[in-house]
Amino acid sequence: MSASRLRIASYNLQKCVGLDLRRRPDRSLKVIEGLGADVVVLQEADKRLPPRPAALPHGMIEDDGWQIVPVGTGGHRPGASIGWHGNAMLIRPSVKVLTTAHLDLPGLEPRGAIRVDLETEIGPMRVIGLHLGLIRRHRLLQVAAIMRCLRELPHLPTVMAGDFNEWGSMMPLDTMAQGLRFLPGVPSFPAARPVARLDRFALSDDLTALDQGVYLGKPARVASDHLPVWADIVTTA
Repeated sequence: MSASRLRIASYNLQKCVGLDLRRRPDRSLKVIEGLGADVVVLQEADKRLPPRPAALPHGMIEDDGWQIVPVGTGGHRPGASIGWHGNAMLIRPSVKVLTTAHLDLPGLEPRGAIRVDLETEIGPMRVIGLHLGLIRRHRLLQVAAIMRCLRELPHLPTVMAGDFNEWGSMMPLDTMAQGLRFLPGVPSFPAARPVARLDRFALSDDLTALDQGVYLGKPARVASDHLPVWADIVTTA
């Protein structure tokens, strides 16, 4: 991307298990590469059971020229988690990490979110990566918890990105996310015939999306049950 904009993407990897029930991290990385993104927020980047080893191996990621943002406790041990509750973030060398944090989210299911402050070619930016719960009441509580965290921090232009698991109206979540506005979204689930706009972005008022879309390049329709989504964003004057 040019220096005037930044492309951010969100992708639920489904632990790199495709619709053919084969675990193919190389296939997942091919999809990620095709996005042409500067920042990629991932969900289900680790396997399900403790110690939640990485579904997308460290070495393969780094060999493809990505940096893994250190948001969890796994470090660089072989096979260790690359994220927190399955949420992870990859960045290109032009993007620099300023600070990172993670937080647990309320609800019956174990859920978490990651927060990364970045220096990018369009300026400093805060990215929240998340994967919300299956029950709407819990999703509202989870967004409220994230917003409380943001209010305690110095302001930065902010993107909230991930799998919101919301099949219906976004109005309840939009109301809860005061200070952020959701992009309209594009159908991304299920990958074979997408109808639901589960994967989304929300932006603070000092950011604008020039364009957004869903990635349909091969092998995206078989690599996961979600298609990745992307948005080209700029800072507002």
